[in-house]
Amino acid sequence: MSIIKSTRLVYDYVRLSEDEKSEEISRAINGVDIEVLDGEFIAILGHNGSGKSTFAKHINALLTPTEGTLWLDGMDTQDREFLWQIRQTAGMVFQNPDNQIIGTVVEEDVGFGPENMGIETGEIWNRVNDALEAVDMNAFRKKSPNKLSGGQKQRVAIAGVLAMKPKCIVLDEPTAMLDPLGRKEVLQTVRELNRREKVTVIYITHNMEEVIHADRVIVMDGGQIRMQGTPGEIFSKVTELKSLGLEVPAVTELAYCLKEKGLQIREGILTIDELVDEVCRLSSKI
Repeated sequence: MSIIKSTRLVYDYVRLSEDEKSEEISRAINGVDIEVLDGEFIAILGHNGSGKSTFAKHINALLTPTEGTLWLDGMDTQDREFLWQIRQTAGMVFQNPDNQIIGTVVEEDVGFGPENMGIETGEIWNRVNDALEAVDMNAFRKKSPNKLSGGQKQRVAIAGVLAMKPKCIVLDEPTAMLDPLGRKEVLQTVRELNRREKVTVIYITHNMEEVIHADRVIVMDGGQIRMQGTPGEIFSKVTELKSLGLEVPAVTELAYCLKEKGLQIREGILTIDELVDEVCRLSSKI
């Protein structure tokens, strides 16, 4: 069953010209058809200006289509009658956790969303406990968010979304402001939520290393879908990705270079272990 579906989705940004006498239209999304199944982990790749973040904001109706339609769990995001339900179904996590964390204590921040939803106090604390456990931050529940690392703050932001019990989480470049350790923490958390809690994940990024464990990868450019498939299928198209201004994971690049030099390396290598196994396989034949 699909939880997200768009048909011929178009979105235009309208701005005043410099002389403020006319409007300038910039098309950010141009005829996008996407279908996401319940429980999938979908990564959306693209360089800055490709339309990926604009698409993400359509999922929980932060933006609504100029043309076409996007349905979330069967609800048309342009129908204002469903707005509250849409926002509960799809939670958003943004680049900067400081813009999303408002509480002075971690557990209070995580409980803010359910409280605004009118949930009873006992149920709020149950949700806070479950959400903090899910992101492995229960030990920090009494801490001030200001004392946490970037990765820990982002995990608290994710917990705040989880406490509202969404069916889908949209993460818009959640590791862009984090160091390598913080990126690893957040990625591990997101993968576990998808695997264990069966939460549908839409992961927006331009970092190729972050999407190798996704179920499916969608590559956007110029507001359109240029490629989609499994990570192995996408990263086997090194030349095409580079033509779109994207890099491939370092290990995939190395495997590609070895293949170009004449070694019979299979396409779509994603991890160091896969490359080591492939080289060992070839060595055993010598």
